Amino acid sequence: QVQLVESGGASVQAGGSLTLSCAATGFSSESTYSRACMAWFRQAPGKEREAVAYMSASGSRSYADFVKGRFTISRDNAKSAHYLLMNNLKPEDTAMYYCAAGSAGYGCSALSYWGQGTQVTVSS
Repeated sequence: QVQLVESGGASVQAGGSLTLSCAATGFSSESTYSRACMAWFRQAPGKEREAVAYMSASGSRSYADFVKGRFTISRDNAKSAHYLLMNNLKPEDTAMYYCAAGSAGYGCSALSYWGQGTQVTVSS
């Protein structure tokens, strides 16, 4: 089955940068992986999980308003991995970050697979 493992979370100061990685295993081929939507979500203590960024199989990207211009989602289909580059981090970005993936060919409306999360803490 598909498994996702995040890495790259850390404690940083406001204004700093981090890159989160999400490694996927269990997709049957690179082609199958490439046809799946990839995404990042986050959840801060006491708050609901919220979407941060999506990247479709076609390569189109969408971002939550609160990260536009600061975060960039990317993917490397050959490595079955996707990434979240986070610049100009703010204390309000502090959260557990989760990567997610859809099933091949099903778009970004329903994400079937989730990682366990990686913690990002931003201090002022």
